[in-house]
Amino acid sequence: MAAAYLGAGTSSFTEFLRSAAPDLLPAARLMAGGAADAGPGALPHGTTIVAAAFAGGVVMAGDRRATAGNMISQRDIEKVFRSDQYSCIGIAGVAGIGVELVRLFQVELEHYEKLEGRVLSTEGKANRLARIVRDNLGGAMQGFVVVPLFAGYDTDRGTGRIFSYDVAGGRYEEHRFHSIGSGSVFARGSLKKLYADQMSQADAVLACMQALYDAADDDAATGGPDVTRRIYPVVVTVTADGFRRLTDAESGAVAEAVIADRMRSPDGPTSALRQPAGPAGPAG
Repeated sequence: MAAAYLGAGTSSFTEFLRSAAPDLLPAARLMAGGAADAGPGALPHGTTIVAAAFAGGVVMAGDRRATAGNMISQRDIEKVFRSDQYSCIGIAGVAGIGVELVRLFQVELEHYEKLEGRVLSTEGKANRLARIVRDNLGGAMQGFVVVPLFAGYDTDRGTGRIFSYDVAGGRYEEHRFHSIGSGSVFARGSLKKLYADQMSQADAVLACMQALYDAADDDAATGGPDVTRRIYPVVVTVTADGFRRLTDAESGAVAEAVIADRMRSPDGPTSALRQPAGPAGPAG
């Protein structure tokens, strides 16, 4: 066997892969597969992902549509994944690279845990993911862009945390909620009006579903709930009890409740223009 497989090596699987088998890295696999010759517009793209913190954890949800140019290339793609017991990751951009990136990140976290005998911290996971995204910079400069949204339950702080990234691997911690993808501006605007600090898990799931509905309402690349085919957004939660994906029945029940609400009010719930006045302060 090659020396790289016999040494103690590093706790980073990505670093090991870079030295032992660089052709297996996501960017290299894209080029080897000839996809670069086809151009980014011909490849399936994933779109909108939303995440919101709640009292006791974080929820992440993603629509199921993938597009190639002006065509719907897949109606039931999954863009939200478990990265480890206490974290999840969603992808937007070129779907093929995104899925490879997720798989590499999953192995990266498992590799670290096996070598070090402990789970990487939430901060450490976010930093490792930033390095993996940075490795795709060459592809991103050619139009093969993929960016993740990372969220997890920080067992040290006892809270849910959300991190976004740019194509150069820049890592930014987001507070309360965030969204990525082509419909993100509409989803974020929706969450801005619906989100409340320390909201319950059920309310956070509902707010994310409403945000995805609003994104699909204004962005052609974002797919809304497909009731006829029973295709609903992927919704996951991460709490002190770990990662959990809502079943199709659970996700469908929330989606159909949103649809029923939109039948009565097509533009969705509204927030109060004026907030209730607080208690009067001391006289000046």
